[in-house]
Amino acid sequence: MSRSFGLIVVGDEILSGKRLDKHMPKVIELLAARGLQLAWAEYVGDVPARITAALARAFASGDIVFSTGGIGATPDDHTRQCAAAALGVPLALHPDAEVLIRERMRDTAREQGVVYEPDRPDNVHRLNMGVFPLGAKIIRNPYNKIPGFSVGDVHFVPGFPVMAWPMIESVLDERYADLFARGRSVEKSVVVFGSMEATLTPLMEAIEREHPGIRVFSLPSVDHPEHGRHIELGVKGDADKIDAAYAQLLHGLHNFDARLGPELVR
Repeated sequence: MSRSFGLIVVGDEILSGKRLDKHMPKVIELLAARGLQLAWAEYVGDVPARITAALARAFASGDIVFSTGGIGATPDDHTRQCAAAALGVPLALHPDAEVLIRERMRDTAREQGVVYEPDRPDNVHRLNMGVFPLGAKIIRNPYNKIPGFSVGDVHFVPGFPVMAWPMIESVLDERYADLFARGRSVEKSVVVFGSMEATLTPLMEAIEREHPGIRVFSLPSVDHPEHGRHIELGVKGDADKIDAAYAQLLHGLHNFDARLGPELVR
């Protein structure tokens, strides 16, 4: 994979702790199921200047980015407007979005047993949910038809997981299947006792230098419930390259006379 994936989570409710973010773990899961991984994530409150700056970075990055939250039509929803500002383009009612939103309003009226009144002020206001940056493409919402939108490789979905997650999944499958690498990425590691990261750093650097495309990781723990103080030391990368790098890691650890615990494969 030569392209990176990013995630922007918008909303004061996440930063204040009123709601826990569920998007990042799910996006990691959706990507991993396709042999991909999340490269970065950013949390932004409902402050237009900050949202605009975050989106400007996303558009300029060349990465594939998912942005969740803030695309509704209430006063605290700013993402649509900020996306347009970051791009330097106007907002416009997307014709396909208008059709879908009107369908949703008809469905709601039917469910409530009332007459659909398209010119009623609240119904006119709901069309704002389809006002996107000029040139955007819609992302269909299987939950309630109110669409999200994409501009290039930056994709905007609602903050509600029941809507956002199938929308993200559909974007991945419809637009990025050529990047999928199911089963190719492998991670192998071993629990190391009685050593320090600084001592093991030369070994880690040598492995990355001698095995291009392989990444070494070190996860120290001081109070693990099972292993106590230890370091989980490992390598990750393409399955066809991982064995040689891991063999070098184990050989190097034996040269350090390190005490080794369980080995892990993910």
